[in-house]
Amino acid sequence: MMLRPRDDWDQTVLESDVDIVPKPIQLSWTQDSFGNHVATAHFRERASELRFASTIRLDHFLANFHAADIDDFAQTYPFVSLPEGGASVAPQAPHPRIKCWAARFLREDGSAHTHSLLVDMTQTIRRTFRHVGRHEKGIQDPVETLTLASGSCRDLAVLMKEALRSLGIAARFVSGYLHLVDDNRVSGGNTHAWVQAYIPGPGWVDFDPSSGMVGNKNLVRVAVVHNPREAIPLQGTWIGSTSDHLAMNVSVRTAATAY
Repeated sequence: MMLRPRDDWDQTVLESDVDIVPKPIQLSWTQDSFGNHVATAHFRERASELRFASTIRLDHFLANFHAADIDDFAQTYPFVSLPEGGASVAPQAPHPRIKCWAARFLREDGSAHTHSLLVDMTQTIRRTFRHVGRHEKGIQDPVETLTLASGSCRDLAVLMKEALRSLGIAARFVSGYLHLVDDNRVSGGNTHAWVQAYIPGPGWVDFDPSSGMVGNKNLVRVAVVHNPREAIPLQGTWIGSTSDHLAMNVSVRTAATAY
């Protein structure tokens, strides 16, 4: 299970509880190499339904992204910065079409204002791509996302991640929760996916191509990874009959409290 949000400088988990039915014989917690919280449950009892109810309370601090936050040497692209030994720089799905699309955000000499490059790419995806709900397993190939000009939040996030990496900018996939604000500060909420890019000065900055938003507003990080397969919220092994009906329902409810 990857259900518990991360403890980062801009979000701190105050309370965390997972109610599991049937009750597991063992529940263990660990952290992976990215610092994500991972829980593993083992079961002995037979049951017709498996239910996980995760309840979280956390402090969330607004983190915006301004051009003045960027170190002087990185104000203009290209710049050199290799976080984590450069593991989040190499494209995982290199393709000339993605590199060509990313180059649209550069000047003729291949340079760009770093802040404008990142904001423009985020908002261009929001403006020119159709955000759709896609319930099929896995991630759409980013070239297909370009061709269709549409995709789910995870598809658009992977496209932006690969586009940034094609330019040599470190980027990683983020999985978490989206708080949908209404007048009562309560909403259905959503599971969500977006991108972080590493910028000298502010460090890892959140970019949500599905909404066109820059910064962490209404975003709760659960997992940051190089590859989306490393951030599956729930996975495991089930033993039963081939005639058993398999289905999964997911709901997220969020509430904001002002201090």
